[in-house]
Amino acid sequence: MAETITPLISIIVPCYNQAEYLPEALQSVLDQTYQNWECIIVNDGSPDNTEEAALQWVNKDNRIKYFYKENSGVCDTRNYGVAQAVGKYILPLDGDDKIGPDYLKESIETFEKYPEVKLIYSDTILFGERNEKIINKEFVFENMITENQIFNSAIFHRAHFIEVGGYNPNMVNGIEDWDFYLSLLKPTDKVIKLNAFHYLYRIKSVSRSAAINTHKEKNDAMLLQMFRNHVPLFLEYFNPIRDRIEAEHYKQEAKAYKNSSEYKIGRLLYAPFMFIKKVFRKLFS
Repeated sequence: MAETITPLISIIVPCYNQAEYLPEALQSVLDQTYQNWECIIVNDGSPDNTEEAALQWVNKDNRIKYFYKENSGVCDTRNYGVAQAVGKYILPLDGDDKIGPDYLKESIETFEKYPEVKLIYSDTILFGERNEKIINKEFVFENMITENQIFNSAIFHRAHFIEVGGYNPNMVNGIEDWDFYLSLLKPTDKVIKLNAFHYLYRIKSVSRSAAINTHKEKNDAMLLQMFRNHVPLFLEYFNPIRDRIEAEHYKQEAKAYKNSSEYKIGRLLYAPFMFIKKVFRKLFS
């Protein structure tokens, strides 16, 4: 009988002031039906008792490892965690979220059956201050240009993560996962959404994502930064529709910026997608 292949998966848990939620996140890891995992907790300089909470779990299971670093934000913290990892696959899991018990099992089986798959995600359960099941959209690369269809706890190959350089540290105020996926994925890549509720996202009254939505300027700044991080992608992808874009919206801007490369790129991208309006306005503010 052939031996069953059970590749190691590395679960990266960045933590900043999430000590009260960390036990639930780690228990969801321990509850996995797939057992060949390592869990890497990275304390991003938390002033709370994150270290105390984490070390209790390190003592429970030797697959759980703990690291401390000076505060530098979630991108650098996740990158640091992956640098300590040895698994074939990576699963980022925020310290206040959870995963369903069969997420690893179903994902690994899918990856091993279909080696060409680049990334796997699932449907979502919101819990905490809002309780709801969310059927996430099926992956379409074209739609990733204007909306992030994939939550931050998708699973992907560690080798691919290293190849693209991980999360970009200049995404300091959110949507870093969206930016990362634009680096990781190509139009021809195969992405699979599992039709099961494997990801549990905690809704809190005070959270990083809620703060971003509250502070429009920060959100706009991150959209602009993502645009700048991937200008070649946007320009190449939308070049076929150049002739369909109306110029009326840009007459005033053109007087001052018609010769600038940023203006030309912004003009190309503005009309088809609403979020580019924010990017465009920011370019000329």
